[in-house]
Amino acid sequence: MTHRQVFPPLLLRAQGLSHGRGGMDLGLDLSFSVASGQCLLLRGPNGTGKTTLLLTLAGIVAPLTGSFALEGVEDDAGPQLHFCGHRNAIKPRLSVSENLAFWAEVNGSTGMSVAEALAEVGLGPLATLDAGYLSAGQSRRLALARLLVSYRPLWLLDEPTAALDVEGHELVTRLIDRHLDMGGLVLAATHDPITLPDPNRIKTLVLGERS
Repeated sequence: MTHRQVFPPLLLRAQGLSHGRGGMDLGLDLSFSVASGQCLLLRGPNGTGKTTLLLTLAGIVAPLTGSFALEGVEDDAGPQLHFCGHRNAIKPRLSVSENLAFWAEVNGSTGMSVAEALAEVGLGPLATLDAGYLSAGQSRRLALARLLVSYRPLWLLDEPTAALDVEGHELVTRLIDRHLDMGGLVLAATHDPITLPDPNRIKTLVLGERS
């Protein structure tokens, strides 16, 4: 598959954004921007609000104050983001391919075919296996395959390399790098190092720092 521009130029901009859950402020007065072709890494110790920030940007948790918007989206563009949480959301009694076909139907089959996506994440030979037999790392690969069957410009990834081996880390790097080539944007909350061939594509936001 050749690298090509798929998405229009977009900009995710947050201004004075505060987020939290259960009455607790986890991030105060955050301002940042991420443009097409860029990856923002969210860093910080456990409990500093990395996941909550992703949930806020996904529209699942309401911000406490401030605002954010994905600028440059056309009115009829449809859903613009994938949220890939730390839970893989896999149905164990369905096969690997049936799980992915379900998500392709829900999110729209606008990207790779199920077979192509499974081959890309290294699960092609396991397509007919019940997903309940997958290892933790294989389950994570299956969750990542959802990003490939439905093209959406904004990826919100919560610990994308969790449970993955060295080859799995390389897979995440390759997927992110190709998505940026297509004009996508990525925000990834992670404790693991993520590097890209072009380091200028990566920015870092450390949560939990107090001035």
